[in-house]
Amino acid sequence: MPDGSVRFAENGRVDPARSTQWWRLAAGRNLRAQARTVASLVRWLILGSVSGAMAGLGSWVFLEVLDRITDLRTDNSWIVWLMPLGGLVLGAAYHYLGGQSSRGSALLIEQVNEPADGAVSTWMPRRMAPFIVLGTWGSQVVGASVGREGAAIQMSGSLTDSFARLIGLRGEDRRTLLIASIAGGFGAVFGVPVAGAVFALEVQSIGRIRYEAIVPALTAAVVGDRIVHGLGYDHPVPLQLDPRIDTWLLLKLALAGVCFGLAAAAYVELASWLKRTMSRLVSWPPMRPFIGGVATIGLIALVGRDYTGMSLPLIDRALEGAALSFAVFALKIVFTALAIGSSFPGGEVTPLFVIGATLGAALGEPLNVSGPLLAAVGFAAVFAAASNTPIAGTIMGVELFGAGIALPCAVSCTVAFVFSGRRSIYPTQRLTVDKSGRRVARETTVSPPD
Repeated sequence: MPDGSVRFAENGRVDPARSTQWWRLAAGRNLRAQARTVASLVRWLILGSVSGAMAGLGSWVFLEVLDRITDLRTDNSWIVWLMPLGGLVLGAAYHYLGGQSSRGSALLIEQVNEPADGAVSTWMPRRMAPFIVLGTWGSQVVGASVGREGAAIQMSGSLTDSFARLIGLRGEDRRTLLIASIAGGFGAVFGVPVAGAVFALEVQSIGRIRYEAIVPALTAAVVGDRIVHGLGYDHPVPLQLDPRIDTWLLLKLALAGVCFGLAAAAYVELASWLKRTMSRLVSWPPMRPFIGGVATIGLIALVGRDYTGMSLPLIDRALEGAALSFAVFALKIVFTALAIGSSFPGGEVTPLFVIGATLGAALGEPLNVSGPLLAAVGFAAVFAAASNTPIAGTIMGVELFGAGIALPCAVSCTVAFVFSGRRSIYPTQRLTVDKSGRRVARETTVSPPD
C-alpha cells in the first residue's frame, strides 16, 4: 500500500476506527485545498476590483472630457487647421518628457508576456497614464483619427502596475493583474465588460488564452463598467438585430469576413509602413506628427472632415442603412494610418470599428444582405482581425447588437481573423500557434517592434 495511505481492513474485516481515521484525513486534505482555493478567489476578487475601480474612474473622466472635446471641435471647424502645430507639441512632449510611455500598448502587452521569474525588467511608467490621456485629448482636439482604447488600457495598466509595485506583486501575480487592467480599461471605455475580459485573456498571444487570469479579468471589467455607468456616463445603445439565418446568409457572411480580414491587413500594413518610413526619414521625432498633420490637412481639403477624430457619425450612418461607397472605409484607413503612423497619441480600435461598419454597409448591396447587419458584423470583425481576438470580437458584437447576431459575428470574425494573416496592431503580441493550426517552433512576436 502506498506511503501515507491508511490500512482499514485486515483479514477481510473492516476496522471502524481506522476507516474513520482515513475519512478524516481525506476530508482534511479536501478542506485545506478548498480553503486555499477560496482564499485565492477572494484575493483576486479584491485585486481585480481595485484594478477595475481605477480603470472605471479614469475612463469616466476620460470619456466625459472626450465628449466635450469632440463637441468643441465640431462647433469650431477651424480647429483642425491647427493639427500640424498640435502634432508638434504632442510629439515634443512625448519625446522629451514621456520616456517609455511612447511605446504605448505594445509595452503593456510586452510586460504581460515577460518571463515570470520574479524579476521586473521594466515597470509600466507612472507617467504613462497622464500622458496618454492628455495626449489622446490633444489628438482629438485637432482632429487626428485616433481612438479610445489606447488611452483606456494604457491608463489602467499604468495605474494598476503602480499599485502592484506598492503592494510588492512580482512575477506571475503581477502579470495576472496587468491582464486584469487591460480588461478593466477595455470593458469600461466601450461598455462591454464580457468582451473586455475575453479581450484581455486573448490579446497577449495568438494561440493561448490566459484562463488563469479569468477571475480578476472579469472582476475588473465588470467593476470598471459599473463605475462608469454609476457615475452617469451612458454608452450609446446601437440597434438590436435578430436576422433570419440560413446557409446562404452564412456563406455570404464568410465572404464578407474575407473582405473584413483584408481591410484589417491593409490598415496594419499601411500604418506600419508609414511608421517605419517616418522613423527612417525624419530623425527628430516631434517633426513626425507635424508632417502627419500637414498631410491630413491636405486630405481634408480634398475630401472633407468626415474622417477626422473618431468619425462616430459614419458608424451611425452605416447602422441606419445608408448606402456608402467603398471609398468611405478606404479613406478612414488612410486618415487613421496617417495619424498612428506619424505617432499621434491615441488608440486604433474605434477607427477600426468605423472601417468595419462602413465597409459592411458598402458590401450590403453587392452581397444582397441587409446593410445594417453587415455594418454591425463588420464593426466587430475588422477589430477582431486587426487585434487577433476573434472570440472577443464575437462577444462584443453580441453585447452591442444582441444575441441574434452571435452566429453571424462568429462566422465573419473567425474568417476575418484567418485572412488578416500574421499582422497585428499590437507588435509585441506573441505568436504561439500559427493560424494554420500548427504550433510554432519558437514563440516570437507577431512582428518586430519598431
